[in-house]
Amino acid sequence: QVQLVESGGGSVQAGGSLTLSCAASGRLFTIHPMAWYRQAPGNQRELVASITSGGTKTYVDSVKGRFTISRENARNTIYLQMNSLKPEDTAVYYCNRNFSPLWSWGPGTQVTVSS
Repeated sequence: QVQLVESGGGSVQAGGSLTLSCAASGRLFTIHPMAWYRQAPGNQRELVASITSGGTKTYVDSVKGRFTISRENARNTIYLQMNSLKPEDTAVYYCNRNFSPLWSWGPGTQVTVSS
């Protein structure tokens, strides 16, 4: 079973930036499409950005132009560069693969954006 550990969250003011990291155990990481998800209080978890094994990226409309997903297969790590952060980006951010069945969720990393 793959284990996921997210890091890099924090508290920033609106307009600020953060870079999240997700380290995955397991030798098959490189073949999996991966994604970042987030869950705000009272909301369902939503997919924010995804990246295929070949590097094709997709984004939810609300973060297009502000967030960038990337992966470093040699380190079994994916990243989420977040710029121009807004208060509505406040959530716990998780990574996982982008198809079912999902792996067990990691602890997530909290991102708080103040206005």
